[in-house]
Amino acid sequence: MRAYFDHAATTPLDPEVADAMSRVLRDVYGNPSSIYSEGQTARALVDQAREDVARALGAAPNEIVFTSGGTEADNLALRGTLRARAAEGDGLVTTAIEHHAVLDTAHDLAHEGRARVTVVGVDKHGRVEPEAIERALDRRTVLVSVMHGNNEIGTLQPLARIGAIDREHGITFHSDAVQTVGALPLDVSRVPVDLVSVNAHKFYGPKGVGALYVRTGTRIATLQTGGGQEKGRRTGTENVAGIVGLGVALRIAAAKRAEESARQARLRDRLIEGVRGRIPGAVLTGHPSERLPNNASFCFPGTQGEALVVALDLAGFAVSSGSACTSGSTEPSHVLLALGLGREVAQGSLRLTLGRGTTEAEIDALLAALPPIVARLRAVSAVPV
Repeated sequence: MRAYFDHAATTPLDPEVADAMSRVLRDVYGNPSSIYSEGQTARALVDQAREDVARALGAAPNEIVFTSGGTEADNLALRGTLRARAAEGDGLVTTAIEHHAVLDTAHDLAHEGRARVTVVGVDKHGRVEPEAIERALDRRTVLVSVMHGNNEIGTLQPLARIGAIDREHGITFHSDAVQTVGALPLDVSRVPVDLVSVNAHKFYGPKGVGALYVRTGTRIATLQTGGGQEKGRRTGTENVAGIVGLGVALRIAAAKRAEESARQARLRDRLIEGVRGRIPGAVLTGHPSERLPNNASFCFPGTQGEALVVALDLAGFAVSSGSACTSGSTEPSHVLLALGLGREVAQGSLRLTLGRGTTEAEIDALLAALPPIVARLRAVSAVPV
């Protein structure tokens, strides 16, 4: 039996999504920019998906820009905002635990001389204080980027409070919500956030397609020139099948969200309690309560994350030691180091993320398999715990 515990990295494609995409790939071949019937059939499907995404976010359809995924959405948000507001300032404020799609983009912009980047620290649970964001602002700050839910440790950030501060100062506020959209409510009509990144394959949609919410009135420059698609904000012929898959996946996720997230949170708590009760010295990473409903992340001193992943894989469990985008790295996660953990502790990281198919039986099987694996690895390392 195989059990999948890496839904933060990617999720299985929902069968209904696969069926919808298959119909498009088979039957809808028109270019959405063409004015004849075949093109307008494709256009109608793109428009429907745009409405589905907008409805899930509490947005208007014309505020949704389709992208190739979360990374492009983050790049468009950061690079596009700084380019559009260059005459006003070049200050970008972000946090130490952002995804590399944000942090690497920010550092690249700084290297190019297009941004002054201020990275704000977090507390031991991975939470950033809104007051710390406010203290980092200056008269030349034009953009703040703070993720909604962390992809490694699951910690949720106080977006509403941060957004209120940014709005008061006239600063554009972006949030990478790749891990939360589909799992938690995020209503942009209530939360003062101007840009939100979305990624379909995090909520049982296809890989290679995402979206950026752009609040009406938010200035953002395009990063590529071409045919003027997406109202000129992201040019290039639309990936119709992928966009349809994104729309269907988010519509399904929104319908299932309340019940399914509560179920996963119960299983998550069962897993966290079981690990802490069975494995001496286990360190829970992330906020104890303000965290993603499916995320249980730990450090096991005296082990190596890669060895944990391999051993659990051989035992029938797909897990990770952190972000899938940095898997294979021998360096401890920048997220864990930002929490103040020592390198020797951070090296023994394990991320367990649940999904719609996760069962109590799989939780119990993992709780039976993990303690002896940790004990064996600790014995080999001979590091006292």
